[in-house]
Order: sequence, then structure tokens, then C-alpha cells
Amino acid sequence: ELSISCFSFSVFWSSILLLILTHSAPLIMRISMVKCKPTAQPLLHAASLVRRSNRGFYKLSPQKEKVVVILGVTGAGKSRLSIDIASHFPAEIVNSDKIQVHKGLDIVTNKITEEEQRGIPHHLLGTIPPDADFTASEFSNSALLAIESIRARGNTPVIVGGSNSYIETLIASHDYRFQSNYECCFLWVDAAMPILHSFLSKRVDKMVERGMVEEARNAFDPNGQYSRGIRRAIGLPELDLLFRTEKFLDRQAHARLLKEAMEEIKTNTCKLASRQLEKIHRLRNQKGWNLHRMDATEVFCKHGKADADEAWEELVAGPSTKIVAEFLYNVTANMATSGGLHKGLIKCRANH
Repeated sequence: ELSISCFSFSVFWSSILLLILTHSAPLIMRISMVKCKPTAQPLLHAASLVRRSNRGFYKLSPQKEKVVVILGVTGAGKSRLSIDIASHFPAEIVNSDKIQVHKGLDIVTNKITEEEQRGIPHHLLGTIPPDADFTASEFSNSALLAIESIRARGNTPVIVGGSNSYIETLIASHDYRFQSNYECCFLWVDAAMPILHSFLSKRVDKMVERGMVEEARNAFDPNGQYSRGIRRAIGLPELDLLFRTEKFLDRQAHARLLKEAMEEIKTNTCKLASRQLEKIHRLRNQKGWNLHRMDATEVFCKHGKADADEAWEELVAGPSTKIVAEFLYNVTANMATSGGLHKGLIKCRANH
């Protein structure tokens, strides 16, 4: 009886298993067909977006957004070129000068004036409290937000400023947020250092005429720290002794201290330019940045404004505009000459 029962039990479950397999076969076949189905045709067109990682897996690489970066030492003409570029293309400017990001002292810090901005939007210019520290990491985070907002409006971000540590942190930081989403066109405004030093000395004299000393005096704080915020700007520490003692000085002593302070400001400005140039060379030679160098030396050698403006257009603004046009729109160099650039840009803007 036990063997008959076991036999019946075995027959019963065999019948159930056969029933399940019979009804499941079409489903299994359909699943197999889906798994073996060839890749859809649209994916074949994405082959150019696929790259191989070091582990052998394939990942999609979306097309990167484009950013223009203008480098150069203080006084070389970076701000002027940024306005020229933003006047030719739909662009907005992101300031990367670690002193000019702070509010106030517009003459001491030599901020671009509202008239010089010509209505072009500027970001991170005079927005940080004067006494606040603003690290390279904080700049990077703020600049990324500004860049994203500019791109969302369909415009090209133009990053400009003399603080190469800010720019390097933004572009080459280890979190790769910038590198994975953006590609850069680097423009470098350069000039022979002896010629530039002479220009910087004259620029300090013009800043004094515009009211630099009075502006610095109004901001003077005997308890202020020259190691943080906007007080790190060249022009404040050098005038400290004068402001502390001027009420005790006669006219002759006052003039002597003022002259000494001006000479120190000029010397420190030239030293800053030399340090900035060393950093630019390091970014090009050691970091491998592809910098398009524009030699503006002849511009500084011209005596008349008309001649200087003509040299600027020929040696700096014109070539830079052509390079940016090719970078943004794949406009050929031939189109960007003999007046063809303007027509090409109108067409590119319409398609952008």
C-alpha cells in the first residue's frame, strides 16, 4: 500500500510539473527572444558618444558645454578683451579675481567700471563682504552655479581674472565637476614685462588722480587685518603708516610718506605681475593647458589712443574673436576674415 501511495504521489507531481512547463514555454521563449533582440538602431548613431573606461566598460560621454577663459597678468588687458568677446558673442562674464570679488574699494582694486562693462552681465564682481574670507573652493562652487545659470540662458560663460589659483581650482579640481561638463578655450593676453611694468607705474598714478588715497583712507581701520578679505589688496597695507601718523605730520613729512607709499604700491604691483606670469607658464608647461597667446606689447608702445586701439584690434581682439568663433561655432578662419566674421556670427547666433 505504501509503494502504491508513493507511486500515485509521484505521478501526481509529475503531471503538475508537465502542466507548468507546457504553459510557460511560450513565455520563456518570448523572454529569450527579447534578450537576443539586436540593439535598436538609434544607439548606433550614439557611437561617437561612447568611450571606454580603464576597467573595460563603456560609458556615454555627452557633449560638453563650452567656456572661454581669459588669462593674463594684472594690467595686461584681460577685462578689455572679455568685453570685446562678450560684445561679439552671446556671453556673460564671470570674475575670477580674488580681490575684486569683494564689495567696495573699486578704485583701489581697479574694478572694471559700470561704463566699461557696457551692459554685459558680470558675476562674482563685488559680491562678497569686504572682511569675509573667500577660498578657492568657495569660488569654485559659486562659479559653477554662475556658469550653469549662464548656460541655461543660452549664453557662453567668459571667465576672466588674474587669480590663477581660483581658475586652476575651478578647472582642475579633483571632484571633476567642471572637467566632466565643460571644455575650455584659453586666451592669454601677454606683454613684455619691462613695458608692462612701466604701464603699471603710470596706472597707479592715474588711480591716485581718481581718488585712490581718499578711498583707502575712508576704509582705514587701525584694527583691520591685512591678511584677509579685501584688505589684502595692494594699496591698503602700503598706506597704513601714512594714515596712522598723518595728523602728526607737517606737509613735507606727509608728502614724503605718501611718495614712499606710492613707490611701494608700484613695486608690489610689478611683483604681483611677475608672480602671475610664473603661474601662467606653469599652467602651460606643467599642466599642459593649451593657451592661445596674444602679444599686446605693441599696444602699450603706442602713444596715441587711436594707434593703440588699432593695434589692440589687430593683435589681440581680432585674433581672439576668430579663435572663439571657431571654438564655439566651428566657423573657419577664412569666414572670420575680410568682414565675413560678422555675417557668420549672425548666422551662428540664429542657429545657437
